[in-house]
Amino acid sequence: MGILAFLQISHFKVEQLDFERYVVLAIFVASCYLLFSKKTYISWRGSNLIELFGRVVTSWCIASTILVFWLVISKTSELYSRAWVFLWLMQTLFVLIFIRVVAYYVLRSFRKSGVNLRHIAILGDGKTAKELVGRVKDSAWTGYCIHSYIARPDRPSLQKLAKERLDEIWLATEYSNPMSIQEMLECLSHSTAIIRYSPDWLSLRLINHGVSEVLGMQMIDLHSTPLSAFSLLLKNSFDYVLAFVALLFLSPLMVLIAIGIKLSSSGPIFYKQDRVGWNGSVFKIIKFRSMPEDVEIDKILWGSSNEKTQGRFFKLLRALNFDELPQLINVLKGEMSLVGPRPERPQFVDIFKEEIPDYMKKHLVKAGITGWAQIHGWRGDTDLQMRINYDLYYIEHWSIWLDFKIILLTVFRGLAAQKFS
Repeated sequence: MGILAFLQISHFKVEQLDFERYVVLAIFVASCYLLFSKKTYISWRGSNLIELFGRVVTSWCIASTILVFWLVISKTSELYSRAWVFLWLMQTLFVLIFIRVVAYYVLRSFRKSGVNLRHIAILGDGKTAKELVGRVKDSAWTGYCIHSYIARPDRPSLQKLAKERLDEIWLATEYSNPMSIQEMLECLSHSTAIIRYSPDWLSLRLINHGVSEVLGMQMIDLHSTPLSAFSLLLKNSFDYVLAFVALLFLSPLMVLIAIGIKLSSSGPIFYKQDRVGWNGSVFKIIKFRSMPEDVEIDKILWGSSNEKTQGRFFKLLRALNFDELPQLINVLKGEMSLVGPRPERPQFVDIFKEEIPDYMKKHLVKAGITGWAQIHGWRGDTDLQMRINYDLYYIEHWSIWLDFKIILLTVFRGLAAQKFS
């Protein structure tokens, strides 16, 4: 493509261009592309087309960056036509993607018609194994053909399978399978097929599962927070900026509320209470006091907040959720987030974690003033299991855009309709 771009540019230029110098630079950048495009040339069978584009664009961006960097540090940018560099890079990206699109759909068509098939065996009867069987049957374009499906593999069946001519063997046995992976591999030791292992993910409730490298060792993350490194910095910055701006604009309203509380009843303006937050840490949540000081002097009750509230001013305060505004201070202190699962008191956490599966997984992120469960109506004295399901969905699908969406929905659906716990 570099030579083609050279011919196109030289056709319109009067001065003589140094062909050899342009070819040398083109070979250099092409070598850089090949060096960083290892994943671009692996098998596409069963791959997502968007993922394939991403690999190509990533390698192209790296090679282009190296080109620009080299021209700058070597002070040779004036020796090359800028039009040639631009035309070369753009045409290269277009051709790389175009060739792969054509090849992708041609291969899909061939495989769907029975050409270039890969015969596989699937072992296991868990949810993951059954899901794999279903996907293979529904995806003829991948060229995968199920030769054998063994629900409950044992030594005789595996030794027989090892003698078959197969392209791949997929192990997707459930964790309760009596045979260990090591025993299965020993039985399949005479097989020449590629052996792949797919953990029975679907039989477990996993949160942000993936693979991490720790101390040079590969580890499988079964339950993990989505907030680490850059994502944590992004969310914290988002929280601090919006909380500061909100406090700035809402401070006159908060002063009026404080005056109203002092005029309506005796006692402190703010109400502080222990709550469980990120990673199980306990912090003091701050609210405007909307209940009598001695409301729980005899017994601590979960929920029933409306029954504890007395006086028209305090009922209005809770109805509009203005009693939650001081939690913006918790956000600035780093104890809470604008968006996240609502925090609970330690006494109730000790009870709920025994009664509700995966309850403690909500603490993989910071507690929030509002959340995915709250905007869907799961607030106050509602089903805790459903609230946890929505909280876990938020953790699994977190993004800064989801946070922004939840904040907008909280505002536009009306604060009067929101009743946080």
